[in-house]
Amino acid sequence: MTTLDKYTSLRVGGPARKIINVSTEEEIIAAIEGAGDAPVLILGGGSNVLISDSGFEGTVIHIANNQAESEVDACSGATLTIGAGENWDDFVAATISRGFAGLETLSGIPGTVGAAPIQNIGAYGHEVSEFITRVRTYDRQAKAIKTFTNSECEFEYRTSHFKKHPGRYIILSVQFQIRSGEETTPITYAELATKLGIAVGEKAQVEATRTAVMELRAAKGMLLNSEDKDSWSAGSFFTNPIVSTEVALALPAGAPQWPLSDGRVKISAAWLIEHSGIDKGQSHGGARISTKHVLALTNSGGATAEEIAELAREVRAAVQNKFGIMLEPEVNFVGITL
Repeated sequence: MTTLDKYTSLRVGGPARKIINVSTEEEIIAAIEGAGDAPVLILGGGSNVLISDSGFEGTVIHIANNQAESEVDACSGATLTIGAGENWDDFVAATISRGFAGLETLSGIPGTVGAAPIQNIGAYGHEVSEFITRVRTYDRQAKAIKTFTNSECEFEYRTSHFKKHPGRYIILSVQFQIRSGEETTPITYAELATKLGIAVGEKAQVEATRTAVMELRAAKGMLLNSEDKDSWSAGSFFTNPIVSTEVALALPAGAPQWPLSDGRVKISAAWLIEHSGIDKGQSHGGARISTKHVLALTNSGGATAEEIAELAREVRAAVQNKFGIMLEPEVNFVGITL
C-alpha cells in the first residue's frame, strides 16, 4: 500500500487505500465518479496539506493535467488557460520568459495552478485573484462542469468560494489575464523594495523582481529543497490574523499592522509567534520550527504528522496566551485536527 508521505512537501502521511493519477479533465471526472460514495482526496503538489499518520481511507486522486492554451494580443497582453496540475512556479517562470508581467511577486510559491485560487495565494503585495478571470471546475454535487467568473470565486485574503465549500468543486483549469511588459507595477512591499534597491512605490524590472523574490523566499526557508530539511514544510503554517481595530490597538508598539478597507486590521502572524516565546529551531519530536522563519513548521527528519500538529498547537497556544489572538492554519488537514 502506498504511503502519502511521498506526495507531500512535509513528507508525512500514512497509507492510502487507492491512488489514481490523472492527466486530463475526462480522467479527473471519471476518477471522481468512479469513487462512488467513498471519500475522495484531491492532491496536486501536496505542498499545503498535513495528512494524518493513519493515512486516508478513500480514493486519492493525484491531478497532473498541465494543458495550456493562450490568446496573445500585442497590446493588451495574454489570456492563458492552464490545467490544474501544472506546477505553479513553472507557470510563473514561463510567463516571464514570454515577456509577460504581473505574476513575478508570486514566484517560488510551491504547489499547482489548481490550488492557487482555492487559497487565493499571495506574496509581496499581490494575490493571484488579481489575475484570474475564470475558474473551470467539476461540481461533485451537481455532477456537472461549472465555470466561475472572478467575482463568483468570492476571493478574500487566503480564501475563496472553493475553500468555503470544501470537497464540492474540483478545479480543472484556471484562466489568467496578464499584461505584456518588462516592468512591474509599483512595488508596495517594503522588504521587496529594499531587496531591489528601490523606494516603495517605484517600479522594477520583472526578471530582477523574480530573482529578488526567490532569494527572499530561500532565505526564509520557503523554497522547497530536497537537500535542506529546513525547507521540508508546507510554507506558512498560519495565516496573518485579521482583527478589530480595538484588538490591534492593544498590541505592543512595533507590531506590524496593515489597515484594511473594511476597518479591520491585518497583523503579522510571524511577529506574534516570535514575541510569544516561540523560538526558531524549537522542536517537538521530529517536528521543528524552521531556523529561518517561525511561520514554517518543518520535518527535521522522521517527523510524524501528529508531532507536527502538536508543535502547531504549542505555537497557537503561546500566541493566544500572550496576545489573546487565535491563529488560524493556512495548511489543510486530512484526518487530523488542531
